[in-house]
Parts: sequence; structure tokens; C-alpha cells
Amino acid sequence: MSVRTDSKPAQATATPVAARLAGRWSRVSWVDAAVAAAVLVILYGVLRAGHGTTVAFNTHHNLRVDTDPARLPYDAARSLLRMFAALALSIVFTFAYAYAAAKSRRLERILIPALDILQSVPVLGFLTVAVTGFIALFPGSLLGLECASVFAIFTSQAWNMTFGFYYSLTSLPRELDELSRSFGFTRWMRFWKVEAPAGVIALVWNGMMSFGGGWFFLVASEAISVNNQQYALPGIGSYAGAAIADGDLGKVGWAILAMAVMVIGVNILFWRPLTAWAEKFKNEQSEASEVQHSVVLDLLRRSHWPQLLGRPLRPVGRWLGVAGRVFGRDDRALSVDRTRQRTGDLVFAVIAGGLILWGLVDLALYLHDRTGLGVFGQPLLLGLATLARVVVLVALATVVWVPIGVKIGFSPRLTRIAQPLVQLLASFPANFLFPLAVWFFLKTGLSINIGGTLLMALGAQWYILFNAIAGAMAIPSDLREAMDDLGVTGWQRWRRLIIPGIFPYYVTGGITASGGAWNASIVSEVVTFGGTALTATGLGAYIAEATEHGDYPHLLAGVAVMSLYVVGLNRLLWRRLYRLAEARYSL
Repeated sequence: MSVRTDSKPAQATATPVAARLAGRWSRVSWVDAAVAAAVLVILYGVLRAGHGTTVAFNTHHNLRVDTDPARLPYDAARSLLRMFAALALSIVFTFAYAYAAAKSRRLERILIPALDILQSVPVLGFLTVAVTGFIALFPGSLLGLECASVFAIFTSQAWNMTFGFYYSLTSLPRELDELSRSFGFTRWMRFWKVEAPAGVIALVWNGMMSFGGGWFFLVASEAISVNNQQYALPGIGSYAGAAIADGDLGKVGWAILAMAVMVIGVNILFWRPLTAWAEKFKNEQSEASEVQHSVVLDLLRRSHWPQLLGRPLRPVGRWLGVAGRVFGRDDRALSVDRTRQRTGDLVFAVIAGGLILWGLVDLALYLHDRTGLGVFGQPLLLGLATLARVVVLVALATVVWVPIGVKIGFSPRLTRIAQPLVQLLASFPANFLFPLAVWFFLKTGLSINIGGTLLMALGAQWYILFNAIAGAMAIPSDLREAMDDLGVTGWQRWRRLIIPGIFPYYVTGGITASGGAWNASIVSEVVTFGGTALTATGLGAYIAEATEHGDYPHLLAGVAVMSLYVVGLNRLLWRRLYRLAEARYSL
């Protein structure tokens, strides 16, 4: 009797479990199978592409790229792996750096000016130091060069995203701030529940733009020329660089086709789902009449995999929430001792100022011993020519792309149509157009000093367009509908709604477009194809030449002068516009 009594609960317990398992498997559809297959294919591609990053490498031998078109799929996979690795690093950097700058008044005084300088330092300037360091870190392995390449792409992606997210944190809507404080969120919960969602739209669109910036410098980051030593990693950028150096138009055409397929594919499979998903983070009181859609996002939402994978991760989320309590609660105001605060400010200023002064003195002594301080004279004069190109470019991009960006951002239908096209144009490296540019400049007699501005625009103008689109999308639909009901149109609509709504985003786009234009000058003021080379007068050409010959004193002088110009322009113009945006134009 006791045995029979004990067996019934066991059977009763097993039956519901089996029923639940059978019920879950019965709900598996072709959507779940398709998503699982896609994930397996992606993992297989990552493993195949990643296997080639750890092969043996000898620094005494130049690496050459095989330009057989049959290798393009593999080269494209290697480039994609680097791009997404750099994007992941950029997101982590953005969260940490922007949060520290937004939350600490003392750190903000150092981090934001440093960000101005970092975004102005050319990719080639980072790459020169990174190659030596990573090769020493991974001796005898190609992984060192791979890390240097990823780091170079990271330096072309991170700054724009960081600026955008920093502004989102400093201009958080008042009602969201009050919500967090009234519920007594921990600072960990405030970040993930309030601050990060409020910055999602800007982060996604700036991430898309930054990804395009990574494509723009792909040739420079994969085909590395440092100290008269050539290093070329398998990738679409180095493939195009080798084809351009050989003057082979056919292979350049194959590279352009592969680049277009990659950009459109990444847009459809990755960025369009993200932009459609980000729509739910709009801060508005009424539902929009039109919303963006993505086939990939719809499939993921119909799949059961997110729910199945989310269950085992919930305990991790709860544990992180509990662990995040060590950062304090949001409803506890800190008592501020004015005397202690002033003392802390003074100590911080002395330490930070001392470190900066020590670095400047050490740099001056280094240059004095090798070339003399007169080395700054030539780059200062050349910088004026590049500055003129940057100012003209930003002004023209503002007039042309802000109205277009607002039009696109206000219409989900236009966004679906324009997004892949804009992404393709923004991602297209200027180097790929060098054959056409050389032919056009020679045919028309157009000076490279003027034509170089057009090539610089390929890498800079899109920051303004993308931020204008993001700003227009972030304007609540209820405000737009109120303007429609009141019959406010034309200039009044722009003055009352559009300019205040997009102004903070435009400032972010302008400051990154300015820095991007300086950076793009390095690959736009020197145009080569085959045996023909056209060189403009400017600071970008100066830095490119110093990098190619491994002339570190002139390279340091060029980078320092470029940083000086960028920081000066930011302080005189963009920082003032930032303060204006924070004071008057926060929705």
C-alpha cells in the first residue's frame, strides 16, 4: 500500500512536466527553425573567419593580399568580423566613458576635452602606435595585427557614439528623472531602466553612422603602412587597396560590388531591425500613426527562442540588480560640504594639470632633440588650408542635409526607403572612388585642393544627416499632431518645433562631422591610382606622408596641430552650441 501511495505523486508530477515539454515542442514552427539555422550559419561563419586570425606571422616579411575575386567572400567575412568586434568595443566604451563624463563634474572637465582631442587624432596616428604595441603583445601571431586593425576601426567608431550618448544622459527629460527618484531606483536600475532607454534612438543612429565611418577607414586599417613596412590583412579593404595600387579597374569593380552587398546586407539584417526596435523608446503620449517595420525583427518576435533563452538569464539579471545596490539609491541626495568640495576640486586640478603639463613638456623635449620646435610651423600653416575645407564642408552639409534628414525622420515610409541608400553612401570608402576621382580631376582640370573637399565630404557629411534623422524621429508624434491641428507650417513650424527638437542632435552631428572631416582629410588630400598620385596642400597630406615614411617627429607634430585646431574650433563654436542646447532646447 505504501509503495502504491508513493508512486502516484511521482507519476502526477512527471505527467505535467512531460505535458509542458510536449506543449513547448508542439509550438515550434518554421520561424523557430529558420532563426536557429540563421544563428548556426552566423556562428559557423565567425568560427571560419576567426580561425585565420591566429596563424603564425613573421614581422620581417611583408604580407601580400591575394586579389583573386574568388577570395572575396572570405575577405568580406574577415572584414565583417573586425567591424562588429570594433562595434562591441565601441558600445562598452560609450557606456563607461559617457556615463563617467555625465555623472562626475570633475571628470567631465577632463573627459570631454579629451574626447575632442581623441576624435581629432587621425586613425593613422592611432594605428602607428597600435601596430607596434599589439605585435609585441602577440609575438609570432597574426592576432597582433588583427587587434591593431580592430583598434583602428574602433577609433573611427567610438567618439560619435560617445558624444551622442553623453548628451542623452545630460539632457534626460525631467519627468523621467522624477520617476526614477520617486521610485527610489538604485543607480544601476536608473541606468538600465531610465537613462539607457532614453538614449537608445540616438545611440542606434549614431552607431549606424559610426559603423559607416569604420567602413570609410577600412582600407587604412587593413592595409597598414608603418615605418616603410607593409602589412596587409585579408579583408575587403586590403583587397581594394591592392587592386587600386595595381591599377586593375576590374578588381576594383569587384571590390565595390562586394562592399555594396555587405553594406546592404548588414543594413537589412542588423540596422533596420534595430531602428525599428528603437521606435518603442520614443518619449510620447500618443501612438504614432506610422511605425517602422522590419521583416527580421518580426521573425524574431514570432520566434520562441528569445523567451526560451531569456528564462535561464533571469536569475543573472536579478543577481546584477541586487549587486548594483552597492552604487547607491537615486532618492538619497548627497550632502555636499562646500569646503571639502573646493578642496577636492583644487587637488584634482593640480594632479590633472600636472600630468598634462608633464606630457606636454616631455613631447616638447622629444621634438626639440630630433627636429627642433620649428617643426610646428609648417603643419600650422597647412592646417589653415584644411580648416577652410572643413568649414565649407560643414556649412554646405548643414544647408543640404538637415532639411532632407528632417523629411526622412518624419516619415517611416521614407525612412525604410532611404535608410539602406544612406547607409550605403555613408559607408562607401573614399579610397574606392580614387580611380574615378583621378580620372575626373585629370579630365576636367579640377584641382585636388578643391576636389579633396568633395572626397572629405564622403566621410563627414553623413554625421549631420544621420543626426538630423535621429532628431526628427525623436520628436514626439503628439507635438507634431498639435502643430498640425493649430495649422503651424513653414518657417514658424521650423522655429517652434523642428529646430528646438533636432538642435541637440544637430550639435552632436556637427561636432562629429567636423572631427570626421579632419580625419578624412588624411585619405582625401592624397589620391593615388596605379602610378598617378595627386596631393593637395593641407595637414592631412602632411600626416599621411609622415606616416608612410615612419617620420615620428613630423607625425606627432601633425597630430598635435590637428588636435589643436579641432579643440579650438570645438571650444569657440560647438561647446557654446552644446550649452545652448542644454539650456533651451531639451524636450
